[in-house]
Amino acid sequence: MVLIPLPIQNYKMLKQYTKEFRYNLKLAAPVMLGMLGHTFVGLVDNIMVGQLGTAELAAVSLGNSFMFIAMSLGIGFSTAITPLIAEADAENNFKRGKLIFKHGLFLCLALGVSLFLLILIAKPLMYFMKQPVEVVELAIPYLDLVAFSLIPLIVFQALKQFSDGLSMTKYPMYATLVANLVNVGLNYVLIFGKLGFPQMGIIGAAIGTLVSRFVMVVFLWVFLKNKEKSNGYVTSIKFWVLRRKEINKIIALGFPSALQMFFEVAIFTAAIWLSGILGKNPQAANQIALNLASMTFMVAMGLSVAAMIRVGNQKGLQHFRDLRRIALSIFLLTFIIEIVFAIFFILFNELLPQIYLDVKDVENLTDNTEVITIAAKLLIVAALFQISDGIQVTVLGALRGLQDVKIPTLITFIAYWIVGFPISYYLGLHTEYKSSGIWLGLLAGLSVSAILLYLRFKMLTKRLIRV
Repeated sequence: MVLIPLPIQNYKMLKQYTKEFRYNLKLAAPVMLGMLGHTFVGLVDNIMVGQLGTAELAAVSLGNSFMFIAMSLGIGFSTAITPLIAEADAENNFKRGKLIFKHGLFLCLALGVSLFLLILIAKPLMYFMKQPVEVVELAIPYLDLVAFSLIPLIVFQALKQFSDGLSMTKYPMYATLVANLVNVGLNYVLIFGKLGFPQMGIIGAAIGTLVSRFVMVVFLWVFLKNKEKSNGYVTSIKFWVLRRKEINKIIALGFPSALQMFFEVAIFTAAIWLSGILGKNPQAANQIALNLASMTFMVAMGLSVAAMIRVGNQKGLQHFRDLRRIALSIFLLTFIIEIVFAIFFILFNELLPQIYLDVKDVENLTDNTEVITIAAKLLIVAALFQISDGIQVTVLGALRGLQDVKIPTLITFIAYWIVGFPISYYLGLHTEYKSSGIWLGLLAGLSVSAILLYLRFKMLTKRLIRV
């Protein structure tokens, strides 16, 4: 028997994972850019609105906190489409794939309308949340317009998840980039009143967001209609001829997926509300740090979609050893990328918040300085949870690819609301940690989620390989 030196064995073991990096990135990169495009809309809004003052920035934060909850349900539900399409695509089952797409699109449209109406009903809750009155009065008219944008956003998500399931990940990215250009242009002329347009402040930002989301839907539909691989799915659809079997299948996968995303987004939304109790400056600082952390999270989301697609494909082919190896390669890639982001936040934690505010504004110098100081501290905590946040979302994607959603839903509830939120509440409102304490609770919840979800994935894949 020939004994292979341990370092060589380790290298060969590592190589079986790293050789997947290029394809993983090729598949995930357009998704990352598309998801970053969504977040970039918020980034542009925050930077431009931040020039108006901390109260306006806090108002956008408060209004978007309601949006984040609704978006989490809509986007989470739409993720059910991707693994089902990926599995049907691997099996070359066009008929099944078209049924999934049609029913998924219908359900997402219905959900978008329902969530829009729900936000309109929930608006008065702002007055009972101990938020600064000036912030609430600015937030309500902003929310009216942004809430309506939920309808095109969730319809876009249905189209995007379908496109991702066919491994056509670049077309949603193109649509998002076009929409971002529209958003930036409208923000510039409407927020500040340029080129003869009226100066509308944060209402201008809301209009830019609304219009850009309709643009996304139109452009992605045109892309899919003109591509041979997707044309047959998106044309000649008998939209109102529905089957209970397909509806139940998508709901069974989509509802728990929506809850998973809701539990995570809701704890970050709770952080916004807790920060609002501390004051408008902590709330504005929380919005800055949250927006920056969201940018890096979208990279992990892209890898999560890649995990969902590739695991769904391998499940359809019943190649379970390859399924596990490919998923682990994505987890490893995520780990490496998130370390880079963590270092970036630590190195530039004091510089990054200054992008959002006018540091030369003498009149608001005291408020702006306080916001920047708090946000810099929050970015240190954000650096610490980069790894756990990235790992938990990519493992969750792999589990969705396996169509395992019920136990992961329970895990996310326990991690965020049994572990994370009580820590955020106590440290934030009852100790000297204040804003940093709120984010330490987020760190705890994300870490517990990452560990438990990985253990779940490990157990399932071992069971599949033994079978």
